[in-house]
Amino acid sequence: MTGEETVSAAFADPRIPPRDQCVLRHLLDRLAAETPDSPFAWFDGDETWSFARTRAEAARTGSGLQDLGVERGERVLVWLPNSPLMLRCWFGINYIGATYVPVNTAYRGSLLEHVIRNADARLMIVHADLLDRLNDIDLSRLERLVVVGGEPEFPRLAVEGIDALGSMGDEPSPLERPIDPWELQSIIYTSGTTGPSKGVLSSYLHLYTMSVSARDWLDAYDRRMVNLPLFHAGGTSGTYGMLAKGASIALVDSFRTDTFWDTIRRSGSTCLTLLGAMTPFLMKAPPSPQDRDHPLRHAFMVPLTEDAAAFSERFGVDIYTTFNMTEISCQLMSERNPTKAGSCGKVRAGASVRLVDDNDCEVAVGEIGEMIVRDERPWGLNHGYNQNPEATAKAWRNGWFHTGDLFRRDADGTFYFVDRAKDAIRRRGENISSFEVENEVNAHPDVRESAAVGVASELGEDELLVVIAPVPGRSVDPHELLEFLRPRMAHFMIPRFIRIMQDLPKTPTQKVQKHLLRDEGVTDDTWDRDKAGVKVGRDKLGALA
Repeated sequence: MTGEETVSAAFADPRIPPRDQCVLRHLLDRLAAETPDSPFAWFDGDETWSFARTRAEAARTGSGLQDLGVERGERVLVWLPNSPLMLRCWFGINYIGATYVPVNTAYRGSLLEHVIRNADARLMIVHADLLDRLNDIDLSRLERLVVVGGEPEFPRLAVEGIDALGSMGDEPSPLERPIDPWELQSIIYTSGTTGPSKGVLSSYLHLYTMSVSARDWLDAYDRRMVNLPLFHAGGTSGTYGMLAKGASIALVDSFRTDTFWDTIRRSGSTCLTLLGAMTPFLMKAPPSPQDRDHPLRHAFMVPLTEDAAAFSERFGVDIYTTFNMTEISCQLMSERNPTKAGSCGKVRAGASVRLVDDNDCEVAVGEIGEMIVRDERPWGLNHGYNQNPEATAKAWRNGWFHTGDLFRRDADGTFYFVDRAKDAIRRRGENISSFEVENEVNAHPDVRESAAVGVASELGEDELLVVIAPVPGRSVDPHELLEFLRPRMAHFMIPRFIRIMQDLPKTPTQKVQKHLLRDEGVTDDTWDRDKAGVKVGRDKLGALA
């Protein structure tokens, strides 16, 4: 059997696709041979890479890394923003069978030190603007830096400039054997909103399964805008899914409300993912005659809010929703334009999902339980946390992966996200979903986004604090907000404390850092309805008085 036949041959297990469908190097080689001139990556600035160009960029970068001593299976840290170079480094690392380990560009101090130590890498590719953050931390096993975007100077380690990443036309040494689908493709660190980030071990099969699951409505003519960071599972899976389909991406540095639609038009993007506050940001922008003058046709909205139908109608975009996290592979997927706010879809083909109590026993339909998952494809989920056997064992107990997220399921088989288990709030004997509180608060026309957290109560358990960022140019009056909420939610969900901030603290992946708000608690500028003399009670039926 020739080397080419070895790469493309099917595996005995039909659940595992051939290497040239799911392994980056072999997939890219095939696409560059079959459709060399087809576009793969559009960049802000209107530069476009074909599949042939993308393969050439990966090959030269892989060659440069080999010249720096990087071997197959070795971990390489990449600390860059979204850019052509970030994509090139990711693909180049995987092209030689090494492991891609991206680092959140917001990290610094002890958290950055933790990631460098946990990754156990000898080489880091880093932007010059980030270098000063390495000065006063333990660099563990790091020996060498490749510094890009500025002067390559760092006295503590050996340093190379961008030229070390190879020249066009360079080719890496041949592989002794093809890269298999179950080999380690990446270590992606969780967002670290509640503590030290965990490094998720992800195979090519895991990333492939996450990327292509139940997305039959996308084809090779689609272009996906990737405005989530490539150190985030949303960015990597969006990119890999389009590669696997022979389609294209538009890679931009971040989400910006004021330039969003212009970038959609210039890039020709037909699909994307809208996370968290992106949807309300776009919906609360002033209506425009150009609201439907764009190529966007499909959007994943996560979470699915009350704005979904209005968004679809206003912008002419079909909406889908899902539930995913770095460790799993979109076990839930919705139909086109779902109508149940807060829903995450139904179990997709090939996935298994259960809702369980603390003892891993199934809960009844309509009851709240932790979601645990499996996938029928071998290696279709993560295979643990890097150098963290305790967290791995806790998450993978009883043969299922435990998400740590609370859900309920209706009789129709539709799943609804309730809360992160660690974010659930208990007040006066009632369990409160921060997610549901935020949905109602965000429905107020002057609220851009909000975060609900539990803070210490003088009576034990929690009191509810809602932190609000208003729509630019508007203000939120706490008294008026409570009157807005009274008919919309149970009395025990009405917040006692309201704090107004211009912007909520976020990770670069746009997740609100609730632990910071929880730690700050009731600040001097926080409004207290008890002190303001506002009463919230119940009538004989338990409704709001």
